[in-house]
Amino acid sequence: MEVLPQKLAPSVMETVYDHVRYVYYDMWNEIGDPRVINYPLMDGGPWTTIALVLSYLYFVKVVGPALMRDRKAYDLRGPILLYNIALIGMNGWFFYTGCWITKFGFDSWKCQLVDSKSHAFIDLFKIRVGWLFLISKFIDFCDTIFFTLRKKERQVSPLHVFHHSCMPIFCWIGVKFAPGGNSGFFPFLNSGVHTVMYTYYALSTFPVLRPYLWWKKYITQMQMIQFVLVIVHSFYSLLIPGCQWPKVFMYLSIFNAFLFLLLFYSFFRRTYESTRAKMNAASNGVSNGTNNGSTSGTERKAPSKNIRKEE
Repeated sequence: MEVLPQKLAPSVMETVYDHVRYVYYDMWNEIGDPRVINYPLMDGGPWTTIALVLSYLYFVKVVGPALMRDRKAYDLRGPILLYNIALIGMNGWFFYTGCWITKFGFDSWKCQLVDSKSHAFIDLFKIRVGWLFLISKFIDFCDTIFFTLRKKERQVSPLHVFHHSCMPIFCWIGVKFAPGGNSGFFPFLNSGVHTVMYTYYALSTFPVLRPYLWWKKYITQMQMIQFVLVIVHSFYSLLIPGCQWPKVFMYLSIFNAFLFLLLFYSFFRRTYESTRAKMNAASNGVSNGTNNGSTSGTERKAPSKNIRKEE
């Protein structure tokens, strides 16, 4: 009678490999939405997205400044204008589509669960829009790259870099695990704000229009209002009786929005309130000099030049 060979137990290396592969790849597809697997960046874990973010950080913090150290700043007004026009069109389309999908955001205030088995047209369309919104956050990297190539170091602020670094990761999580439902509220608001923001940037490339672009600070205020609404929306979703929307996404949304609200508010105070204080001080200096007759006409004009530089 022939004795069949026993199946050998897996080796330690095979066991380790299986565990690593599960954590690196299989686990993400098991707990994620199966309908997004065939989209670029969405099969497996967030490793490609993280690699792209790290590459962005390496360029804007190391490679870019080193490359431009001994070079003149590039004049990129033409490419920047085209870029801004493209971003206006892209975000405008997201906002228009969001108005249709979410009924101007009102549907996102309901408890809308994501059915990962649904292949209805509207559900698959939401996934496509969500994935394109994710890709747009990589395109936004060009903002910082243009600043670097133009040697606008002051504009490459910690807030700017942190914001652009986090958004692709947060959007990846939304598309991977909850493409649709209540997740549509933030992209709807964000695309509307970005449409206004890139319109401002496009207009600012024309020197003749810059005196009329007094409304820049209101864009920052719109961004802060956006984060407040996201926080309120997430808390409201938590309080809907019987809503089975995963609470971890609500907590993550609240944390993310609250963090950026604090950062943008700090930026707003530093940028606009300090500028206002300098303008008031300069105005008081001019007024005092005029009343006392202690300064010449040339000296009285100096503060106004400084004010223009600050603006």
